[in-house]
Amino acid sequence: MASLGLRILLVEDDELFRLGLQVRLQREPGLEIIAEAEDGETAIDLAKQQPFDVVLMDVGLPGIGGIEACRHLKQQHPQLPILILTSHSQPSLIARLIEAGAQGYCLKGMAAEKLVLALRSVAAGASWWDQIATQEIRSTFESQAIQPVSAQPICAELPNPLTQRELEILALLATGKTNQEIAALLYIAAGTVRVHVHAILHKLEVRDRTQAVVVALQQQLIPRRSQ
Repeated sequence: MASLGLRILLVEDDELFRLGLQVRLQREPGLEIIAEAEDGETAIDLAKQQPFDVVLMDVGLPGIGGIEACRHLKQQHPQLPILILTSHSQPSLIARLIEAGAQGYCLKGMAAEKLVLALRSVAAGASWWDQIATQEIRSTFESQAIQPVSAQPICAELPNPLTQRELEILALLATGKTNQEIAALLYIAAGTVRVHVHAILHKLEVRDRTQAVVVALQQQLIPRRSQ
């Protein structure tokens, strides 16, 4: 019977680190590294030759580098999830990863169990951003002086435009508010907030709140305060 595991493309130029990852991940049921590459160009070629369920890629690759390789892969295979490996997580790097289309990143040296969870999560369509990245996404919103209440929905170009209430909730999600906090601010039930959040994810065609915030940030779905 053919393997039903996640088909992983591993892209890492450090041979010893790549071997360690391979040995560790192959122990996990349902994970299968079916191809490896040492640079972004090779990864792009491999993705043209066979299907993968997820790409695990180092950011510091030789040649075009991990971020540019991520961008090329997402242009050619928009539905292919990419999880980035990095030794650091500066805000500038996080912003570039989001812009390149990465689903998230993991710090090298993190617990193997967490890496496995991250791989399964992004392969399932979720994103994997740690607290530092989430704060960076929020601070970007705050620096743009985005307010939670919109006088006029500006997302009419969506097939199913967000309602006024959904725009309000999306803006509050962007500031890091929980469902309970949003419910208290808007004087509605937490269950009602969950329903609205579900509708927002569906309309934006994303799987989780972080992705919704990223899409809102990229598409400027929330108006800015007038100066």
